[in-house]
Amino acid sequence: MSSLSTLPRTAPIAIAPKPLQLFPSRPHSKEASFNSMNSNDSTDSDSAVSGGGSPCESCLRRRFKCVIGDDDESCISCQVHGIPCSLNQSPQPRKRKLARDSTEESNGKRGSPARSDNRRRRQRQASLSSTTASTSLIEEMANFGGPTLLKRSLGLQEDRYSQYIGPTTDFEPSLINLSPFDPQDESLLARGTLRKVSDNDTFLVLPDNATHGHEHQYDDTDEIQRLVAPYGRKLIDLYFEVVHPAFPIIQKTIFYEKYDRNYREFSPALLAAVYILAINWWDHSEELSKNQRPNVRELERLIRSSLADAMWRPKLSTVQAGLLLSQRPEGDQWAPTAQIVAIAQELGLHLDCTHWKIPPWEKGLRKRLAWALYMQDKWGALVHGRPSHIFSSNWVVQPLAPNDFPEAELDEQKPEEKMDIERGRTLFVQMIYLTQVLAEILETFYTLEAMQNVSNAGPQGTHLVLGMAKPIQLKLKEWYAALPTAIRMDSSFQSGSVTSTRLSSIGYLHLAYFATEITLHRRIIRSLETESQAVDPYVQHICRSAAKARLISAMDFVNRLTPQHLRSFWFFASKTNFALIGTFGSLLWATSPGREEADWYRRRLGEYRWTLSVSSKPGESKGLTEFAMGMLDISTGLLKKLPEKPELSRSGSAIEFDPGRRQSILSMGMSSSVGELYSGMASADISNIHSPESIDSSDEDYDTFAPMAGMASMGD
Repeated sequence: MSSLSTLPRTAPIAIAPKPLQLFPSRPHSKEASFNSMNSNDSTDSDSAVSGGGSPCESCLRRRFKCVIGDDDESCISCQVHGIPCSLNQSPQPRKRKLARDSTEESNGKRGSPARSDNRRRRQRQASLSSTTASTSLIEEMANFGGPTLLKRSLGLQEDRYSQYIGPTTDFEPSLINLSPFDPQDESLLARGTLRKVSDNDTFLVLPDNATHGHEHQYDDTDEIQRLVAPYGRKLIDLYFEVVHPAFPIIQKTIFYEKYDRNYREFSPALLAAVYILAINWWDHSEELSKNQRPNVRELERLIRSSLADAMWRPKLSTVQAGLLLSQRPEGDQWAPTAQIVAIAQELGLHLDCTHWKIPPWEKGLRKRLAWALYMQDKWGALVHGRPSHIFSSNWVVQPLAPNDFPEAELDEQKPEEKMDIERGRTLFVQMIYLTQVLAEILETFYTLEAMQNVSNAGPQGTHLVLGMAKPIQLKLKEWYAALPTAIRMDSSFQSGSVTSTRLSSIGYLHLAYFATEITLHRRIIRSLETESQAVDPYVQHICRSAAKARLISAMDFVNRLTPQHLRSFWFFASKTNFALIGTFGSLLWATSPGREEADWYRRRLGEYRWTLSVSSKPGESKGLTEFAMGMLDISTGLLKKLPEKPELSRSGSAIEFDPGRRQSILSMGMSSSVGELYSGMASADISNIHSPESIDSSDEDYDTFAPMAGMASMGD
């Protein structure tokens, strides 16, 4: 890039009055063109050059119509862009490739001689001029026209990547504003090209070919495509049928546009991530289930190496690949989440892009990606017990609106598919809202500062916890009450109005709700245990009864899941959320005041383990509930080391008080927090809690002080 500083900056290229045409898209079979698109040396059988003949390498690579100039030595496109045209170069002798050579080449690994030869044949022949350095494939398509949605993209350019210029970098914003910008809002500098997307936001755009591992990109993509051939297109269709509706982080129309044109336009990491996630539902497809699965282990190796390379030239596709890889049960790790968050900040996903000068579809995609990342970070913080990487003070992404989802996906769809897409969008948005409540719980109760504040409060610690829990519990109640009918467990899908073989991902949202409630109640129960000598026995009884009812509702929910739920797409945190139910039951068992209550939790946890064992999700190396079973076995194993609990009478465990005494307690000191937390949120419907023995207190007391069970009643 240093050589650019010695070159004069040319004026922007004017839009041609009569734009050249892109090659028309060719129709594809299920896995057509795998070999025909496998090399840039191949030529098109149609007349690709005006007047006949073969197109130059530049036009072939960019899929432009190659128009010969008056001098018959170079095409007009190369003349306009100031690059050498292969038409006026001596053709290289070409050897006929033998079948065994083709086999050896396709089996070559990264770094092998065969792949190195391929790479050298595909490398560009000439250095680019300053005009070319500031003009990417995307700008060319914008200038010359053509049926593509990628015009003027910021985060999905094929040959350039962007870096957000923050307010404290070595670029001074005031000086940036002095730079002359062309009609495309770009300005060429020695370090790269500035791209101004708003009055306050600017990016530095840099070429891909100067980054680490760029020379491997086509090799990796070819190898990935070879591993899934001839089922690549079928796996793409399967991904958009099962995963995409409930996790819409890919622009479906653009993905298919690029795939039909040339799979090499994809980041190898994203293409592999889509394939490897779709393979989980291999047996769901009648056609695929009859064939052997691709080599998943080799795909995993390629996706990790290509994703590591892509981080040197981050794009939206890098974030997409990282998020998709994290959805696999084996792919959930905390360190990669930190990397994805850092890449997203590099791309400006934490900013408000509402008024940016980028295509409308990219604004919607950026917002969906940003919120998917937000969920990945917050739920990752919960399941790994780590501090979150995203803070509200540096997060200004606007809430999702209907126009942030592409309308084209709803066009020409079958009624059932359209219903799946609409339900999936509602599910995605509601999961974002729930995650924001979870984030508040983590910030309020589980940061180091928050836990120290409760500890410093001494005997008033439980009072402090209950007081902070009240507004959050109200938010959870309001969120659940406002759930749209389409994503409730008793929706029309469950009543049989929709074909029973269609999968439904609404289970992951409801499971996440129970995990959020449990996370709140765990903190309350812990505070009761810590301050057991200072907390009024009746307050303990009320809080434990509410927690007990929450556990029953969660276990009942898992018991009601059907194969259509279990075989669908589940958010990455789900395997741990299943485990949290068992962990919460183990906590209540460990803190039970008497033997009778402890035995009840022991029996219920045994029943829960049996439910998990028959709910294992087929089609994956590890079942959806296998992790939860393993964690439950560990917890119950540790509980066997507890000292034996004392035997209490039912009246002793119920802690009965006359109404006057009860009112007196609620009007005093710490106990008033319980009244504030639970009163006014009654109207609890506990008809769906199938174990009457789980409630030791009277119905009147429970309706007054433990509305949480009714809030989550799955029959609401």
